[in-house]
Amino acid sequence: MRCFHFTNGDRRADGEDAVVSRSSASVSWARSLSVASSSIDTTRRSEFDSDCTDFRDSVGFSELLNHRRANDLRVFNFAELKSATKGFNRTLMIGEGGFGCVYRGVIKAAVDDSDAGAGAGAEGGSDTDRHLDVAIKQLDRNGLQGHKEWINEVNFLGVVNHPNLVKLVGYCAEDDERGIQRLLVYELMSNKSLEDHLLGRGNSPLSWMARLRIAEGAAHGLAYLHEEMDFQLIFRDFKTSNILLDEDFTPKLSDFGLARQGPAAGLSHVSTVVVGTVGYAAPEYVQTGRLTSKSEWSFGVVLYELITGRRAVERNLPRNEQKLLEWVKPYISDSKKFHLIIDPRLEGDYSIKSAHKLATLANKCLTKNPKSRPKMSEVVEMLGNIIDDMLPPQQEPKALTETETEAQVVEEAEDDLGQMGSGKEEGCGGNYMRRVFEFKELVSLRNRSCGRLDWRYWTHGSR
Repeated sequence: MRCFHFTNGDRRADGEDAVVSRSSASVSWARSLSVASSSIDTTRRSEFDSDCTDFRDSVGFSELLNHRRANDLRVFNFAELKSATKGFNRTLMIGEGGFGCVYRGVIKAAVDDSDAGAGAGAEGGSDTDRHLDVAIKQLDRNGLQGHKEWINEVNFLGVVNHPNLVKLVGYCAEDDERGIQRLLVYELMSNKSLEDHLLGRGNSPLSWMARLRIAEGAAHGLAYLHEEMDFQLIFRDFKTSNILLDEDFTPKLSDFGLARQGPAAGLSHVSTVVVGTVGYAAPEYVQTGRLTSKSEWSFGVVLYELITGRRAVERNLPRNEQKLLEWVKPYISDSKKFHLIIDPRLEGDYSIKSAHKLATLANKCLTKNPKSRPKMSEVVEMLGNIIDDMLPPQQEPKALTETETEAQVVEEAEDDLGQMGSGKEEGCGGNYMRRVFEFKELVSLRNRSCGRLDWRYWTHGSR
């Protein structure tokens, strides 16, 4: 039996699968597991990609959870997470969507969480009293909405490992007389999402270089999913609200609920039910349901969002400006008008040459023919070149002469010995000064006899 799950949307009368629209408050933040709520019109739908029965009662579900235990995910009990959120206190709720709610919580950090804790609000001294700030997503136990996405997140985030992917700390799966309890525990991203900063919810606008770095990091995450694992994973919901930022503004992709395993070797695509967000889904994917790694068309959309500071679709703007790609089209071909689309919050503090290059890359990602779009590893390389062109040229350090080197070494040695002998000079007297003299002579002799072996004087072909 085919199981389809819709989120606040209607199926088309002709029975065809299509992207289904909904509007829900705070859904972007609830899905992105960040630290503030937002309102955004999104279009997405969960789907079961294979024939299935109720996962709650299947042997496969138990096997899945046992397998995740082998991948270093922590298994929490419900009471532990209830305590972490102070009884799922509404004041700690940081998002809400069709699947349930997301809460901020504090858990005891395991020994293996020490690295994550350093960047996610770890507190305390010893391993036994360290604490970790986390985001806890609770599935609505009164319905199955989001259950397949919950399984997807456990399944995929349990095996992926990359600095540009959000870390899943663990999960909770309990069934009792009150119903099912399905929760996910993530590292908390202290700088919210890219969407929040572009839309002015942050304290200050992102600098132009920060935008380039974020684009590069996100591309690294997608390249890992597409090209660097044993199997290919297609994200399918790449957008600014799903790019979270840690305390160093390192971007991390979040929300793997719609992720899908890519085609096996020898196959050109996989056929799936169409899911995604209006303004981000690749046109050919929406039309045919055929999914490939080149279907991450939305990367080009996000690049234009970084350039303009606007959403892909913004209903509050005049009609001719509501769709971002249509609005920028007449400007990108006119170099004299191009600056008019750049985010005014930058206040002119950007490189117009760099912006032109970024728009050119965005256009390559948005090419109509999927086969002509660059691979994400190629996108990473192109973004790296754009960033390198922005950096000031590095000056070669001035080579020191042999005399200068000797003087520098003697001076440093004298300082070191001075520190060693401080407070003892009166007791040591001439004995201490003799040691200093002997050390100077030793250093001088070494430099005279071995100076040519020093790497600073080595040139190619020297013998």
